[in-house]
Amino acid sequence: MTLPESSIDVAVIGAGIIGVCTALELAERGIKVTIFDPAPVCSKTSYGNAGVISPWTCVPQSMPGLWKQVPRWLIDPEGPVSIRLGYLPKLMPWVLRFLAAGRSERLDPVADGLFRLSRGSVAAYKKRLAGTGQEQLVRDSMYVHVYRNPKAASLDHLGWQLRQARQVPIELIDKHVLQEIEPHIADDFEAAILIKQQGRASDPAGIGIALAEKALAKGAKHIQTKVHEIHPDQGSGCQLVTDQGVFTAKKIVLAAGVWSCQLLARFGIKLPLEAERGYHLVLRNPGITINHSVMDADQKYVASLMKAGVRVAGTAEFAGLEAAPNYARARRFADQAKRLFPQLNCADLDEWMGSRPSFPDSLPCLGAIPGVKNIIAAFGHSHYGLGMAPATSEIIADCITKDIDHETLLPYSITRFQ
Repeated sequence: MTLPESSIDVAVIGAGIIGVCTALELAERGIKVTIFDPAPVCSKTSYGNAGVISPWTCVPQSMPGLWKQVPRWLIDPEGPVSIRLGYLPKLMPWVLRFLAAGRSERLDPVADGLFRLSRGSVAAYKKRLAGTGQEQLVRDSMYVHVYRNPKAASLDHLGWQLRQARQVPIELIDKHVLQEIEPHIADDFEAAILIKQQGRASDPAGIGIALAEKALAKGAKHIQTKVHEIHPDQGSGCQLVTDQGVFTAKKIVLAAGVWSCQLLARFGIKLPLEAERGYHLVLRNPGITINHSVMDADQKYVASLMKAGVRVAGTAEFAGLEAAPNYARARRFADQAKRLFPQLNCADLDEWMGSRPSFPDSLPCLGAIPGVKNIIAAFGHSHYGLGMAPATSEIIADCITKDIDHETLLPYSITRFQ
């Protein structure tokens, strides 16, 4: 049956942080918007990130020479990357695209694409949270990259050069300054590089919930139902086939993260979107204070103090979307975090796994989808969904409400994979 929802201007599929920010932006522009998702707001991938909100994201996941480190990471049970052996044949095409994306000539275009979506993110969240009563969920912070080997803490390394070229406020500090900033840091960390003027979330899911409530107060709706099929506009609007019937909308924004490609498959659209699984561990009674987001530069995990406790997050596991979680990867964070902060209490643990939607070139797909009228892409933000949601929402809203110059969206176009 078709339900009487003819007043839907835009249907947003996905109640993660991208979908929620987009719905709020559209609602504030007077658009009648409905979010479709069977899950509660920000209860999936957007729930479990490390809480880093960076206005300076510009370093791609794939970098020149990265392939040299991967074998060492794969054989290390505590390494930042894991691939389940049976999944490797299916993953290989993505891996080859990922390595190709790290060629030197691709770095600046990708870095610029990332930077465009992250700039101003901290201020944007503060503006959106104003008046919600949840303003404290975003706090000013630094991103502290800590090193055991002081020689490794070099601003001459390529990632730091990419940041310096874009005037990112960074500073190299020694052990003594580090211990002033983070008094509980382990004594064997000899240096750190600070990324300043950052933000951190004390409850990433709470941010999404607060913004969703703000959108609902402005007239948006959230229907908790699974979307099985979408149909492009063929003269009478787009259709969404759901568990609760068929809905019609003038436009659809596809913001379903790693599940987005399932809805595009029926159109013959195949995209290299990989479920890059990440884990976190929450230490509920940490016994210490961590003042900033702290990354172990060697092991690539992040520790940050949140409302629920210290969250330790990171790793990339490739096993497909349906494989059962390997929570041993989350539990290993307890030992790693103890080496980062020796006085940390690791007795009360809560483990989690989620799937980042990752394209090989670190950039999302945004904007029109060729051949499917009035369906707009807003997915594939990999590690950066929290930081890039505000800018993404503005771009998607502009696609809907203005005559946007689509040339400016070419770095994010689906056609780059075809």
